[in-house]
Amino acid sequence: MAVIFYIAAAVAIAATILTITRVNPVHALLYLIVSLLAVAVVFFVMGAPFIAALEVIIYAGAVMVLFVFVVMMFNLGSSSLALERAWLTPETWLGPAVLAAILLAEVIVVLVHGGAARTAGTEVTPHQVALALYQPYLLGVELASFLLMAGLIGAYHLGARREPRPSRRMP
Repeated sequence: MAVIFYIAAAVAIAATILTITRVNPVHALLYLIVSLLAVAVVFFVMGAPFIAALEVIIYAGAVMVLFVFVVMMFNLGSSSLALERAWLTPETWLGPAVLAAILLAEVIVVLVHGGAARTAGTEVTPHQVALALYQPYLLGVELASFLLMAGLIGAYHLGARREPRPSRRMP
């Protein structure tokens, strides 16, 4: 299992570096998704399947969909169609596809060899996570939700196309 841990960690580091160095925001998002999936594999191998599932559902799922919609809102105009066609070339998807295939192979190997590795720690149930999030950390969770909503509203206003107002002249 240690080999799978190190491969997933290497994939996470490589995908994160590629996320930072990409100029195209769609390419950066693809590499960020691969990086988040690699971190989920690291959690799973370390014996934290619940945290791995949360990583996939919340970050690689919901947050990345939000980012993709924000990027889509910024690509307004007729020139964006030609740009999107240029993005859909096979070499665009080659890097994320190779890294995702490595992660998929690791998950298959882990599942075939008996699931998550057991560590000396205690098991944390979803009920315990919910109690921790919504009792002592309730204010932090609510503040994070307000920040996400503010980001979404800001992205909408930045990406909204406004029609020029006709000038009013007095006769």
